[in-house]
Amino acid sequence: MRKKRGTISVIIPVYNEEDNVVNIYKKVREQLKNHGYEFIFVNDGSVDNTQKVVEKISSRDKNVKLINLSKNFGHQIAITCGLDYTIGDAIIIMDADMQDPPQLIPKMISFWEKGYDVVYGVRVSRNSDGLIKKTTAVIFYKIFAKFSGTQIPANVGDFRLISKSVVLTLRQTREYQRFLRGIISWVGFKQIGLEYKRPKRYAGASKYTNGKMIKLALDAILSFSFFPLRIASLLGLATAIGAIVFIFYALYVQSIGQTVRGWSSTIVLILFLGSIQLVAIGIIGEYMGRIYEEVKKRPLYIIKSTKGVKSH
Repeated sequence: MRKKRGTISVIIPVYNEEDNVVNIYKKVREQLKNHGYEFIFVNDGSVDNTQKVVEKISSRDKNVKLINLSKNFGHQIAITCGLDYTIGDAIIIMDADMQDPPQLIPKMISFWEKGYDVVYGVRVSRNSDGLIKKTTAVIFYKIFAKFSGTQIPANVGDFRLISKSVVLTLRQTREYQRFLRGIISWVGFKQIGLEYKRPKRYAGASKYTNGKMIKLALDAILSFSFFPLRIASLLGLATAIGAIVFIFYALYVQSIGQTVRGWSSTIVLILFLGSIQLVAIGIIGEYMGRIYEEVKKRPLYIIKSTKGVKSH
């Protein structure tokens, strides 16, 4: 069954993207010429002229809206902010750097009209990414698929179309440490992938540093899996069994009138057990830190100003 055509909302989080916003706006608008549309640019604490450039676009097109956050809250939070204020019947999430090709938008809309609630982009080629980024991405997706209760396809980013039903569900999930592609997979609904070759950035450099990528990976693993805690438990059990075996060995050697040799090995063993304990404490600390963030109940983001956006 085909859905009725409706308004298409495009959420674009931007952080120091003054050289990209005009181009992404023009390219996406070309793909939406047969649809009612709105753009929501979420300015995630940019320190360049991104805000002024978007305001200039908005002054010419009333369907372009701008939300300025009070500081840099991060990519996932910026997208969440856009989802909270969108009014579209179908919502497209994409970045401003043109690595999410706008020409895929009509195909995404076509799948939505056929009844799909989530149409996610699958990167079949990542030639624009460096070797380290591609390698770590492969490792991450394998670890996530192995140990998470939520399955997400490999090489899938945040570039996707989601229906209004999915958006309304996402608005109910308010965890602070967010991994949206995992949450969207978790909520269910009818989903399908759309393959594409990922092009190079139009301008500028990626704002996702290695540190931010590591944090996103940790948020993903720790938000959807208890396996790290189980690793700590298994290590503790294994070392306990080893200690019991060593105790029996020591008692046996002493019973036959010999002394237990190997003070160096004893020191090594103590250091080994101590390191395992510290690792286990660190894993527990990561989970406790996330619990601490959640129970404070602070808002996910703070809006400094808006243009064209109606307040809730």
